[in-house]
Amino acid sequence: MFNTEDLKCLDSKYFNIIAVDDYDVTIMSRNTGHYWYLHNPESPGEGSVVIFHKHKFSHPYHQHGRANTLRQAVRGIKSHDRWQMRGGR
Repeated sequence: MFNTEDLKCLDSKYFNIIAVDDYDVTIMSRNTGHYWYLHNPESPGEGSVVIFHKHKFSHPYHQHGRANTLRQAVRGIKSHDRWQMRGGR
């Protein structure tokens, strides 16, 4: 479950925050326009945040990876944005 402290890492200047609840966060990067859906199934241990990604609103999500915390997932998203903006494919 995401708590208030976890959610503080969602910078509204960097992300358009679409939806947030105890187990799910949906955001859009203002830099790339990519959408991210972060899910916490409350599985204990490593990789407890499942990261889904899509490039456009009309596209389906695909699993991008996992993270141990919401903060770690956000760092990964920002890293992906930097890669994308440098021309990564």
